[in-house]
Amino acid sequence: MTKNGAVQPLVSVDELAEHLHDPHWIIVDCRFNLLRPDAGRQAYAAGHIPGAFYADLDKDLASAASAESGGRHPLPEAVSLGRLFASWGVGVDSMVVVYDDVGGAFAARLWWLLKWMGHARVALLDGDLRAWQAANYALSRGLADTARSESPRVYGTPGHMPVIDVAELETGLADDSLLLLDARTPDRFAGKQEPLDRVAGHVPGALNLPYQDNLRLDGFFHAGHALRAQYESRIGARPPSELVCMCGSGVTACHTLLALELAGIKGASLYVGSWSDWVSSAQRPVATE
Repeated sequence: MTKNGAVQPLVSVDELAEHLHDPHWIIVDCRFNLLRPDAGRQAYAAGHIPGAFYADLDKDLASAASAESGGRHPLPEAVSLGRLFASWGVGVDSMVVVYDDVGGAFAARLWWLLKWMGHARVALLDGDLRAWQAANYALSRGLADTARSESPRVYGTPGHMPVIDVAELETGLADDSLLLLDARTPDRFAGKQEPLDRVAGHVPGALNLPYQDNLRLDGFFHAGHALRAQYESRIGARPPSELVCMCGSGVTACHTLLALELAGIKGASLYVGSWSDWVSSAQRPVATE
């Protein structure tokens, strides 16, 4: 997990098990289903890593969506997010481990939000909950997160990770100063299917780099050097400051950002609104195939 004193983006199930009762380690379950929003909390209640809190994508890791623009999962209001972190007991010395059961697709959003709020000591569980269970580590039942503190204390301040809005993106795409990486599946990118948003397709000029390609067939992340080669083969010599990551609503794009950091390519921006924001205006171009 650590290298030269720095916290790496991933933690193994064995290392987490070793620190399961360490008060400085905080675990958060981020399971979610976009089509069945209550499914994640139900799964958490049925069995979760002992001591884990639960974070709901819609309620905790995003603010309410606007009918006009901003996408399906706008960033949470910073004070509310800081209170949530404080209620979990997160402090400067805390090591936060986040997980889900789909390779980190949802947990990466919390990984990114913690870093956005200035907390560096956070890692995603490599192999997710399935690896924990495969190693025969125990699960707990019940709703441990009901013990959240009601303290008004706020932990963290926003702005420690780069974000970009649609106006900046449009300008950057027009003058070729930005390269857009779309983490959605090839079928969604090509406009062959769109289960969530009203328009199918992709932003013209974007590259399709599905977040699933960050993972091996066994559900663990590729090694950092392999990810670096994989991304550099597509982005060329572009510096990280020119890279913008998107997806459907700014969630799985965080998986790309984690993979880029694992690859040593740090500094890419998140287009929070992503595709759901881009298509909120009929005036913006859409490409297919």
